[in-house]
Amino acid sequence: MRSIITKPRDVKGKLPVIFLAGWLSCDSVEAPADTKDATGLILRGLAQMPGFCLFKIDKPGCGDSEGDCSQTDFDTELAGYRAAFRALKNYDFIDSDRVYIFGSSNGGGFAPLVPETKAEEAQVRGYITIGGWATTWFEHMLDVERRRFALMKKPPGEVTDRIKGATTLYYEWLINGRSVPEILKEKSELAELWPEGKDQTHLYGRPLKFYQDLQKLNLARAWYRVRLPALILHGQYDWIMRREESELIAQYVNRNFPGAARFVEVPNMGHGGQHYLSMADAFAGKEAPFDPEIIRTMTDWLKQQQKKPAG
Repeated sequence: MRSIITKPRDVKGKLPVIFLAGWLSCDSVEAPADTKDATGLILRGLAQMPGFCLFKIDKPGCGDSEGDCSQTDFDTELAGYRAAFRALKNYDFIDSDRVYIFGSSNGGGFAPLVPETKAEEAQVRGYITIGGWATTWFEHMLDVERRRFALMKKPPGEVTDRIKGATTLYYEWLINGRSVPEILKEKSELAELWPEGKDQTHLYGRPLKFYQDLQKLNLARAWYRVRLPALILHGQYDWIMRREESELIAQYVNRNFPGAARFVEVPNMGHGGQHYLSMADAFAGKEAPFDPEIIRTMTDWLKQQQKKPAG
């Protein structure tokens, strides 16, 4: 897996590092100077932050990484993030005892799973998440599908009928571990509910096992163990991950470390840092000009954490 590391010019000594736990899709973590992508602009803003390094890795098959992202399951992907985290010690300009993990989207859920051991957990100084999750993938799928059907302007009664069918489909797939083609062959009336249409072996560009791996996670337990500062961000117009998911992350952290987690609902922001004028615009992908305030929110928080004594 290819790593992309950004550091300030003329760096002296070891600097704290922002470690990216990335999103679900097969998009590269590259953020070229001419990018118009909101997440790319956020990453560039973090890369330009004085006094910090930024460490990113591309999934298999993304950017210059070898492999096939469309066939890579989550367990394999997580193993790659863990190997990259261990590799931080190999860079003489990175202080591997001052790591801030930034989880974006799916990464905002699994971020605390990246450090595997107590020693690795001790290297982390804090977490930032955007559009993360903390329940189960089964719950998330029913939630996002209800929202998707409503944003498609389906009548309320039809939305509920569709959710009843989706509940059967996703239960058989995610809970009982059956394949989607097998389920739809048996229950052909559910085929219209499958988001990918005729492609019954992938969802959002990833293989079906990827999501069965996600379903096995217990993110509530993982976040409940975190006893570190955390900035938990959610966009007002994020139709993919609901606000309550991010609120739960903050609640779990604060239960054991009161006041450590700060939840922020970012006005007009979508799932990946985009700026929208309405939820309907977010669903349609109709972006307004990017608002750099999200970058300031993150960098101000990081500066505040660096002023605190370790431990």
